[in-house]
Amino acid sequence: MNLPEKAIRLRIFTGEENRINHRPTFEVIVNEARKRGLAGATVYRGVMGYGVNSQVRTTSILRLSEDLPMIIEIVDTAEKILPFEDFLKETLTEGLVTSEEVKVVFHKHNEGKK
Repeated sequence: MNLPEKAIRLRIFTGEENRINHRPTFEVIVNEARKRGLAGATVYRGVMGYGVNSQVRTTSILRLSEDLPMIIEIVDTAEKILPFEDFLKETLTEGLVTSEEVKVVFHKHNEGKK
């Protein structure tokens, strides 16, 4: 799959302990993105952050949190991202979702060649 030069980057900010039907939110989102054929998804675990309730989550040994911030990034065409945004609006109970247009410099993979 090749992405056009103009694409959309979707970012979902959530917490490590957030769940959808007893499964980690980040896992549900990535699996759904794959099921829908989106170009790819990456999950980042933050070392420190806070959300709407202003409670700081950190990896600091003095304030070790088991609910670290998570960011899921997905890049694909608007035609695929917009319906996925609707899925997120229906599914997420907490978090922040942003999107922005990005320029794809290149998108390639090895296709099994050695």
